[in-house]
Amino acid sequence: MHERERHRLILRAVGERPVVTVVQLVEMLDVSEATIRRDIAALDEDGKLRRIRGGAEAINPVTSQHLLGRPFFVTKTLNVAQKSAIAAKAVEMCEPGDSIIIHGGSTTYQMAPLLKTTKMQVLTNSFPLADFLTKHSENSVVVPGGTIYREQNIILSPFESDVIHNFYASKAFVGAQGINSMGLMESDPMIIQSEQRLIAQAEKLVVMIDSSKFSQRSNMFLCRLDNIDTLITDDGIRDEDRTMIERAGVNIVVVKAREEDHNTASA
Repeated sequence: MHERERHRLILRAVGERPVVTVVQLVEMLDVSEATIRRDIAALDEDGKLRRIRGGAEAINPVTSQHLLGRPFFVTKTLNVAQKSAIAAKAVEMCEPGDSIIIHGGSTTYQMAPLLKTTKMQVLTNSFPLADFLTKHSENSVVVPGGTIYREQNIILSPFESDVIHNFYASKAFVGAQGINSMGLMESDPMIIQSEQRLIAQAEKLVVMIDSSKFSQRSNMFLCRLDNIDTLITDDGIRDEDRTMIERAGVNIVVVKAREEDHNTASA
């Protein structure tokens, strides 16, 4: 990622909350700690933020609300072959006439071009996925009412009794920031609230994560491993991580990523 783009994203992040740590920025931008510290020092010298111990804070915080985590346009360029193969396996689990839920994310978004010929009822809070399906498929598409968060391209509803509450699905397909022996982890409480509401409306929970997510950590807990029915990942998964999933009683599906699987839908 170019320095100018990193600086823009760092300034956006520090404007959204009182303090952003170096660790959070490393996770968000997928660069080294040394790079983040240099960026913070440069922005501090330019008077665009205030460097503090272990992180940075904004001089003039913005008033609009955003979500913590990597922007969608960044995550959708990472591990594309793995995500595409995972999405292909997820679509194989769908049947004609199914009602399914797809939570917004860069891995679940890879399902979009593979759903062109299906005829299902799809509830999604992914703005680009909903846009693609309405233009290029015969699926019935339902979206919740709420605010569109541009960085992650998802719709979050503040209402308890909205369309989500009345939608039944055979399967919910979700991604996650990370995973460990405790369960699925996410980066923002608003995303967790959204995912938990969607998961509650489905018979089965299908988690779609590439193998790199097993090494990522977050301090926000989404759900326990034993809440997961099926986990789809790629063949880069370590033996110890696979054993952890199997011991939790989760059905694990491992797919092989291929370079020709780089097909993605345009937002």
